[in-house]
Amino acid sequence: MTGAPLPGTAGDDVRVLLADDDPLYRATVRRLLDACPGITVVAEAGTGREAVALAAGHRPDVALMDVRMPDVDGISATAQLIAGPHPPRVLVLTAFDLDDHVYRALHAGASGFLLKDITPPRLLDAIHTVAAGEALLAPTVTRRLIAAFTGRPAAIRSLEGVTPREREILTLITRGLSNSEIQAALHISRSTLKTHIGRLLAKLDARDRAQLVIAGYQSRLAEEPPPSTRYDPFSG
Repeated sequence: MTGAPLPGTAGDDVRVLLADDDPLYRATVRRLLDACPGITVVAEAGTGREAVALAAGHRPDVALMDVRMPDVDGISATAQLIAGPHPPRVLVLTAFDLDDHVYRALHAGASGFLLKDITPPRLLDAIHTVAAGEALLAPTVTRRLIAAFTGRPAAIRSLEGVTPREREILTLITRGLSNSEIQAALHISRSTLKTHIGRLLAKLDARDRAQLVIAGYQSRLAEEPPPSTRYDPFSG
């Protein structure tokens, strides 16, 4: 059952792979996603190994990944998916709000980490958010990440080559602001912001927004005061 392809794909829909070892939970989420225009479940998996194999055949845009699964766990499966030729965005959903899971999932390349008690509307929004290339963390996870990274004596990551404007943007990304919120705070256009984020991804060797968040924590940007919102016509 878990290894079979599923019908109903649509070209412009967000293609989702659902990976969870609990058949009841999978069925519940599947019903929710099937009722949502713009999202198509292309495959289901009950283990991490199945998830990796099915992703290779179906090329989902987003993988909803449980952490604790038999055979290969969700974090190891995430790392394998990200290392593949057509990596999806991975949104980790778990019932266990544990620091170790959060850190390992993000370092494996996950674009988001949410708890399974999330409401249906927020889950649907989360799928579209990570499909668009943004990071998404549960509020409790974000608060603990800030506390953990600012409290540990680890080596500070260098931001050499990052411009002052890019540093401002990275600080706001680290603080969890969305693109529209950053545009409003810094009085810049959407296209200008996307250009800056693209440069940050290249300079920091980051795959996506989640890895930019990690870079921001490692650079201690979460400890700094929010960037000035005063308009500077020469800053871009």
